[in-house]
Amino acid sequence: MVLGVDAGGTFTDFVCVEFKQPIAIKIHKALSTPAAPEQAILEGIRAMGLESVMKNGDLGIIHGSTVATNAVLEAKGAKTVFVTNYGFADMLQLARQTRPQLYQLEFEAVAPPVAPELCLQTGGRLAADGSVLEPLSASELRQLIAEIKAIDPDAVAINLLFSFIDDSFEKAICEAIADAGLRAFVSRSSQVLPEYKEYERGIATWLNASLGPIVGRYLRALQQQLGKSTLQIIQSSGETIDASQAEDFAVNLLLSGPAGGLIAVEYLAAQLGLEKIISFDMGGTSTDVALVDGEISTTNEGSIAQYPIAVSMVDMHSIGAGGGSIAVIDSGGMLQVGPRSAGADPGPACYGKGGTEATVTDANLVLGRLVPELALAGGLRLNLRLALTAIQKLADKTELTAVQVAEGIVSVANEHMAKAIRLISVNRGHDPREFILSSFGGAGGLHVCALAEAMSMRRAIVPVHGGVFSALGMVVANRGRQFSKTLGLETGRCDDAELGFEFDTLEQIGRQQLALEGLSADSLTARRTVDIRYIGQSYALNVAWTNRQEAMAAFQQLHRRRYGYIHRGATELVTLRVSVVFENPGFVLPAVSVESSCNKLDPLMVYDDAVKRKIVTTSSLRPGEEVVGPAVISEYSSTTFVASGWSAQRDRLGNILLEKTRP
Repeated sequence: MVLGVDAGGTFTDFVCVEFKQPIAIKIHKALSTPAAPEQAILEGIRAMGLESVMKNGDLGIIHGSTVATNAVLEAKGAKTVFVTNYGFADMLQLARQTRPQLYQLEFEAVAPPVAPELCLQTGGRLAADGSVLEPLSASELRQLIAEIKAIDPDAVAINLLFSFIDDSFEKAICEAIADAGLRAFVSRSSQVLPEYKEYERGIATWLNASLGPIVGRYLRALQQQLGKSTLQIIQSSGETIDASQAEDFAVNLLLSGPAGGLIAVEYLAAQLGLEKIISFDMGGTSTDVALVDGEISTTNEGSIAQYPIAVSMVDMHSIGAGGGSIAVIDSGGMLQVGPRSAGADPGPACYGKGGTEATVTDANLVLGRLVPELALAGGLRLNLRLALTAIQKLADKTELTAVQVAEGIVSVANEHMAKAIRLISVNRGHDPREFILSSFGGAGGLHVCALAEAMSMRRAIVPVHGGVFSALGMVVANRGRQFSKTLGLETGRCDDAELGFEFDTLEQIGRQQLALEGLSADSLTARRTVDIRYIGQSYALNVAWTNRQEAMAAFQQLHRRRYGYIHRGATELVTLRVSVVFENPGFVLPAVSVESSCNKLDPLMVYDDAVKRKIVTTSSLRPGEEVVGPAVISEYSSTTFVASGWSAQRDRLGNILLEKTRP
């Protein structure tokens, strides 16, 4: 029995799959407990009746966690010392000298990630070709250890120049720290990110060090509560890692939760025979958008807060627009929505938990797109009176009615999300009209029609169990690791055999690490890719590797699609990448059952006009039965609003298929 758990900022989602015949799927949704995320997880396990299974060790738990993400966003990482070469103590503070926004000439400076007094310098400097410029003497090591002891940090991040070529100096520092009996968590750049660009490598190493102790404490506490049951964590790249190993690679967990949703999209697309999907995951706190064109794309150019994240992660874009996003009237009289969120506590005003500020959820309730008569996840019932009161406060500051303000809140939120979709599609050479919009998350179905129209898309899909879809993705995720090595070779001088040896070495490291989780080498598969760029460029494009000729052809094609041209200049192969995975066999989604109908008519207010809407519970909708908008399709974990000019029907698997019916 496998349980996927996605702990978000507002809700914690559960999907339990029992691998019997027929497959049995059970879902649950509960309010998160941000101060102690494990509480919501344990309460959910009890509510699903799985406590005895857990205690017997018969439950395999795959967890998407926001612990690492929240620690970065809230600047609550462990006290960390940053060790680098002489003259580079201010490396993280200087960063890349780029403005947050290109045309914003004046901006508020941000504090350096590591305070100057925690940045230490030592010898052991290499040149760009790997030759030694400054050796690391025994006296320098003793001095460094004494300085670290005096500071007494929780963690140490070691980032020496060009250590991806030769890691012996970094290893020597690690050994000296261990020999001195220091209990600090140690992270070295040659292990975390053995690639060029010392600033990005330094940020990754610092994040890994500062997050390691926090992630470790959380996972150990959770594992202790879970008893003999196994615990895996989903990584930003979409594969899972055993909880016992995750602490050492904490920086790889920054997109732990959102990655599950994208895995679920790929899984569903395979079952439906679809290739081109734009995914749109709208939860209570944020929205994540991504593009799947045959397969999930990963990137090494992600970011969180103001920091670049150069470790492998699914290629998605996140914005602070969710169901709990708070709406305000700014000093200029303009309506603003997000990024501040009401979260799970107190939550939107309509939750009745003390929240008084208007949110996107309150606006949808006022517009009749949520049904107060029907209980939602965890027995939650929405209070229309409280939602109206919160939105009326904003209306009183304008010349608009509460309904018009609610419509404005939804419109502003929709535009934020449409802008994000354009960023990952149009801006990268993709035509959204060739794709299907897949909308999930607890709030996604409420906005799917409006977003599809904004992108000129005529078809959309709200997946079965859409409100807990990311948790479903965790159940079907592969186990695996990502490895890389910077070479920096002119492509014309590359030898396929020599590169094959380098790939083999990385692959062997991956197989050894996964063997620690009990996986045999024969059960693993490896995927090889390379980063290529034109000489003189600062950034590269990643393409599949079989040989040099095919990789170059793929690079030229991708460069033309992304940037509109092919350059005649020479190219260089920058970094080798290997993904080693154990492929999850997965399962086929079972056909849905149909309950007795509970459809009814009710007035829906839109711009002060009373429109009759049809309210349908998903379980009462027969496969193939058409629902013409405006209508509301409600289920336990989410609600879908079918706008005017759209129709919806349920397929045999329970997915809601939406299609635009008017020009």
